Amino acid sequence: MKVTYFDDTDTLLVYFNDNQIVETKDLNANTIVEFDQNGNIVSMTIEHAKGQTEISSFSFNKVEKLAI
Repeated sequence: MKVTYFDDTDTLLVYFNDNQIVETKDLNANTIVEFDQNGNIVSMTIEHAKGQTEISSFSFNKVEKLAI
């Protein structure tokens, strides 16, 4: 997974995998989602990201499986 924010255009681009894109859907005027041949999300583009997300406080947490 790769997340890139372009400050000059206020665009957030999230790649979930490197699969080949076969379909693109506009969710709304500012959000595009791209899918592979199996319907899995490949990427998501969010325009005007500062107004739609909390990009300034982006963080990532990986939680390991707990042994029981």
